[in-house]
Amino acid sequence: MHFASDNWAGTHPKIAENLNKHASGFASAYGTSNLDKVVEQRFNEIFEREVAVFFVATGTAANSLAQASVAKPGGVTFAHREAHTIADEGGAPEYLSGGARLHPVDGPLGRIEVDNLKKAMAGYNNVRAGQPMAVSITQLTESGTLYEPGEIAGISAVCRENGLPLHMDGARFANALVSLGCSPADMTWRQGIDILSFGGTKNGCWCAEALVFMDPAGAEAFPYIRQRAAQLFSKSRFIAAQFEAYFEDNLWLDLARHSNTMAGRMADRIAASGNVRLAWEPRGNEIFAIMKNTTAAKLRDHGALFYDQNAPASESHLVGEGETLTRLVTSFATLPEEIDRFGELIA
Repeated sequence: MHFASDNWAGTHPKIAENLNKHASGFASAYGTSNLDKVVEQRFNEIFEREVAVFFVATGTAANSLAQASVAKPGGVTFAHREAHTIADEGGAPEYLSGGARLHPVDGPLGRIEVDNLKKAMAGYNNVRAGQPMAVSITQLTESGTLYEPGEIAGISAVCRENGLPLHMDGARFANALVSLGCSPADMTWRQGIDILSFGGTKNGCWCAEALVFMDPAGAEAFPYIRQRAAQLFSKSRFIAAQFEAYFEDNLWLDLARHSNTMAGRMADRIAASGNVRLAWEPRGNEIFAIMKNTTAAKLRDHGALFYDQNAPASESHLVGEGETLTRLVTSFATLPEEIDRFGELIA
């Protein structure tokens, strides 16, 4: 019963097969191969416009170099207090952007509230405090919730008023997309997203992350930034090979749909258990559940793998004495039988 993280799952067979297919022979290096160009065109098709795509090793690299691409002296990027870029990236965004800072913004369940964003920005634009340089949102959020397209547009409007780019951390981009039932274009540039960290690793790829600039003109300096950060792959065709299979016949959406469906199945088992309760409704493939410490220990004794989670500040009142907030994550590789076994244990 593997619910620790979708990072724990392996590689989908079709993606592994495509890596093997391209493993022999020769191809030009550093993103210049025919396969690289084919995949770049596929990104254009997916986003319904010409975009600039740059492969990187990790989601942290994508998020950090997004900040580096818009860095200003004394620059400040605004992100939710619990965003991965603030809480889990070890200072990499600040380091790789040359000292730009991240300012936490509050909002319920991982989502920035527009009024809080405006208040946070009001404290800057002077030489002692620094100057705003960007806003970053996460989709899915760290709480497994979603920004609706209109909410993204509302944050984008604040960015436009202040002349700031809007970045989206899309480590679970596909899960959010199938949950909303909209197109990639409708969840990004049509709502005002300028830069996207596009994640494939959590959704069946071996190691495939990309930074997507919705306007290629904004990426003119980025090849130099990526090279300076040691993120330019020589054999980049092996990332391209993953993305080629990932997009073939909409495999990426099918994989995300499966993991979301498994999360829904898990939520149903929890709701019916009487012993464990949902902290809030899941919108993707992350379930947050509250259980007694003894129940958590029993589940682990029976082979269930999951993490304890600190409650978001806005929801800390939900967890009682002797209880734990837990995070359970499903993936493309999650089996219905695992969910059903978990349900039996908590019934």
